[in-house]
Order: sequence, then structure tokens, then C-alpha cells
Amino acid sequence: MDVTQLAAVHATRAARVLDEVRSARLAGQPAPVAPRPVIEQSWERMLRGGVDPDHDVRAGLLSPEEVRRRRETSALRHVLPVLREGLLAVADIAHHIMVVADEEGRVLWREGSAPVLRKADGLGFELGADWREDVVGTNGLGTPAVVRRPVQVFASEHFVRSQAGWTCAGAPLTDPRDGRLLGVVDVSGPLETMHPATLAWVDSVAKLAEARLREMHAESLERLRAVAAPVLARLGGRALVVDPDGWTAAVSGMPYTRRVALPKSLSAGPRWLPALGPCSVEPLAGGWLVRTTADEPVPGGATRIVLDLRRASSWSVEVSGGAGSWARELSPRHAELLYLLAAHRTGRSASDLAGDLFGDPARTVTVRAEMSRVRRYLGALLEHRPYRFAEDAEVELLLPDDPRDLLPYATAPAVRGLRTSAPAT
Repeated sequence: MDVTQLAAVHATRAARVLDEVRSARLAGQPAPVAPRPVIEQSWERMLRGGVDPDHDVRAGLLSPEEVRRRRETSALRHVLPVLREGLLAVADIAHHIMVVADEEGRVLWREGSAPVLRKADGLGFELGADWREDVVGTNGLGTPAVVRRPVQVFASEHFVRSQAGWTCAGAPLTDPRDGRLLGVVDVSGPLETMHPATLAWVDSVAKLAEARLREMHAESLERLRAVAAPVLARLGGRALVVDPDGWTAAVSGMPYTRRVALPKSLSAGPRWLPALGPCSVEPLAGGWLVRTTADEPVPGGATRIVLDLRRASSWSVEVSGGAGSWARELSPRHAELLYLLAAHRTGRSASDLAGDLFGDPARTVTVRAEMSRVRRYLGALLEHRPYRFAEDAEVELLLPDDPRDLLPYATAPAVRGLRTSAPAT
């Protein structure tokens, strides 16, 4: 059933059908029609997680001071003008509200139609509220954060009954530099305001916001490049200047490297960086000056790699050894790739990975491009021909308790197969 098309013609009828579908699914009985896959998978997560569909669970609101602090430190504050320009004027006319939540599902901004804002208060849809999927059920803020793609949730597609009078369309906002989830933007309103084009509209504005973040990053690197130019001109040897996140602004005497993996807390002095080896690090306005010192001894100690995939919407790799430790949040695709390599320690060829990811062994060009990006921060810890973790590295893979919660966004046949074959609990 095409819910959006039916709802555009007859919202009340569509809501009634969805209520029957939801009730049958919760009772373990055959439904009149199948729910959409993204909704059914979310419902399954809610049932496994013990979310009560008949009780409104509202976690404690953040204090106004904490909301203000999060606003001031969130990268989303930079794209609010884009979101407001693209969404608010139409949202107000259409009796919608725009809601922006951070990566933890906390509502930080909420604007739009005043009557709808008052109705939202009755749902606990207010500033500082926690709208993670595993707290309040399937919804337009929490579910896009889990599956990492735009999702529209209409009427009784919401898992918790009290939200069935609403329609929501949300899109994740990610850091264009590394795919890290920054938050979700959502347009919500009463049931009768639903329109099939809303999701595409919200997704388009979210992409404009990400493009603005990309422009801002390019501008900051350009400013750092201007600072770096006279410094590098005076130096001999191999050196580069990077921003606080390791993105390269300029290099001297060495090949260009797009990004360098930096420790969690970098400080000045001699350091060991995975892609460069022994280095001398000095602070620079807006970044760091890194000079290689290859004649210094290599720190000893075994290397340990921890790939953490336990959370539904945040995945990371942490490396520790004799030279200290560093961690990096992973984009969905890199989490998928590193999971496959951790599960196959003997290695996977480009063709194997193409089959695992796309069901098409011929898509090796895409695989090699992604693996090249992964090796920029894992360096010698990731070998190739075949692709694999270094033999002398200890690799620990942390997975969700239920295999069906593994990388819920993933479309890779190898991962989907594992999720669907997992026994019911």
C-alpha cells in the first residue's frame, strides 16, 4: 500500500487502515496490508526493546541552561538560517512545525505554527525533550537517526498510540567531512496536514544545509592555508598543517594527504601518528603544524583495534598501542566495511567486498575508492591484496546484544542476511 498517496486523497481512511495494521501487528495476527519495510523494521526494534505502545514515556527535559549550552556547541547552529529559509515559511502556512534535534535525539530548536506548537506540547514534543526511537518509539526524529535516511511517519505508523494523530517527516543531518551524525531536522503537524511531497522537501533542505557545512569547512581550510604558507616557506623537510580534526590545509616536501588521524587529545611535542610515523607537533592558529621526524625510534607495544557497533546510530573505531590511543567516529559505509573485515580476518578481495556490499562482484572501483579513504586514517593497520587488518593487531568487535540490531541502516546483502537469519527473541 502506498500510504502517502492514499493519505493525500483520504487521510482519515489511510489512518484507519494503518491503525488496523498496527493493531494486528502488535497482536501477532495477520495484517490487512503489510506495513512499509522501514516502519516494520522499526516496530520490531521497539518490540525487542520493550517500548510500551500504549504508554507515553517522557524522559526528563533538559534544563534551559543545558539546551542553550548544546545550541552553542552544536554544528547545527551554523545551518539554522538555511533550515529556516527552506522550511519555516511553508511550514507555518501548512500548519506544520520545524523541529531540530541533536545527535542524541534532544530537541534543541522548535519553530513554526503557534497552534501546532501548543498541540506539540501535549505530546511532550518540546525543547529539551528526548525523542530517540528507543525512548518514544517510531517517530520522525528518532527513526531517521537510526536508519540514516529520510523517513516519513504517518498516523499509526508511530509505535506509541498517543502520537497517531500526527504526521512527521525527518531527514538526518550529517557532517559532510566524515559522515558523522549531527542531528535530525523534522517537519511535523496534525494528521490532516500530511502531504506526499513533504519528505522530499525536507530531504532537499537537509542536503542544502549539509552543502553549507561543506562550504564552511572549505572556507576554514582556506584561512588556515593562508596562515600556514609563510610558516611552511621557512621550514625544510617534510611538514603539513592540519585543522583540529586532522584535515590538511597545506603540505611541504611530501605528498598531499587529505586527512590525518589525530589522537583524542592532541598536545604539542613528539607524537606518533598512524599515517606519518614519528612527528613533532606544534600549535598554529586554527590548527597544528606537523613535522615528520623519521629518525626517532618507533614506540613499541602491541596495537589494539576496537570496532564498536553496539549503538543504533553511532559507530567508532579506537586504536591504542605503545604510541597512545585515538578514536574516530565512522560513517555508515566505513562501519559496514570494517565490520566485514573484522568478521573475515583472513581478508576479503575487492571483488569479495563488492559482492558483500552490493551483491555485485564487479563493483570493485567503488570498493577500492572507499577502502582508500579508510586507509587514510588506519594506515599500516589495514593491509590489502586482500584487504585485511594487520596480522599483529588485536581486533575486538563489539556488537549489539541482538544481531537484528546490527547496523540497521545497512543495505549490504551480507549484513542484511545476518540480520534476517537471526533467531527471534
